[in-house]
Amino acid sequence: MEQDRTLKDSIIKRLNNLTKPVGSLGYLEEIALKMGLIQNKVMPDLPKSKRIYVFASDHGVVEQGVSAYPKQVTYQMVLNFLHGGAAINVFGRHVGADVYVVDAGVDSDFAFSHPKLINAKIGYGTADFTKGPAMTREQALKCIETGKNIARKAIEEGTDLLVVGDMGIGNTTTATAVSVAFGFKLDDILDIGTPINDEGLKRKRMAIEKAIEINKPDPNDPVDVLEKVGGFCIGQMAGFIIEAAKRRIPILVDGFPTTAGLLIAWKMEPSVVDFVFAGHKSKVKGHKVLLDAMELRPILDLDMRLGEGTGAALAIPIIEAAIKMIREMATFESAGVSKGSDAF
Repeated sequence: MEQDRTLKDSIIKRLNNLTKPVGSLGYLEEIALKMGLIQNKVMPDLPKSKRIYVFASDHGVVEQGVSAYPKQVTYQMVLNFLHGGAAINVFGRHVGADVYVVDAGVDSDFAFSHPKLINAKIGYGTADFTKGPAMTREQALKCIETGKNIARKAIEEGTDLLVVGDMGIGNTTTATAVSVAFGFKLDDILDIGTPINDEGLKRKRMAIEKAIEINKPDPNDPVDVLEKVGGFCIGQMAGFIIEAAKRRIPILVDGFPTTAGLLIAWKMEPSVVDFVFAGHKSKVKGHKVLLDAMELRPILDLDMRLGEGTGAALAIPIIEAAIKMIREMATFESAGVSKGSDAF
């Protein structure tokens, strides 16, 4: 986002003239500033239509015993989302956001239609990347284009705040491999996703090391990284984020796998982070490493590690509070309050 210096100065001037000590509302003021810059307004509007998109797919590396759960759980959880019974459904209702589920590559067919289910299947799960590339380059490019199309349709239907969530057994292993492919140290990233034991974590490490050794992903080519060690959901999230940013729509990312999708988007289009909010800091240790690299400060830190978009969804009311603050608080002049020294 090419920042309009005049607009930025005007937003900061309003924030500093509200009836409070300068900077005393901390990160809320930065959130209000960012929303104003995204919307190109001194006083940004509250979102009118909020949507959560949970990208679901399976990961072939699950064959290596890297998760505590069998891959069938991905399919079963999609059914749970569609029936409204998952944590993301509860939180979506709480914050007034509709939950959509994207079948990016679940290793099962859904023999029914549902208004909140988007069939965007690239394949029936990725290949096991310890034996070769996770997907073809054609599939990687299709992931990104499909993600863009999903975002475009959401925005054309009036959505003005988007949340990115993820579901897929094996997704943290894939997210770790993507991170390592871009040069992050495995020891700084590797962690449990589901509660696996030390042996499980050892298998996870070995799978990622083998994937990098066999596939040799090119860190200067994000599509090559996606092809070699990525996931269908991660590629679609990358495209989704790129398109939303292009259309100046704010995006909330969730935990580690969604941020791996953001990482690919950032490597393709560095300016996307100007439109992205980190909803929370996951307890998965690699999440903070990625956020720090992209200079994104998480809004919440609740020791969550569920995924689905849950942490990002819970951050929506904080963003709305920041917008209400800059819109509704009185200025010193309008309230007839003496401003005093700059220290106040």
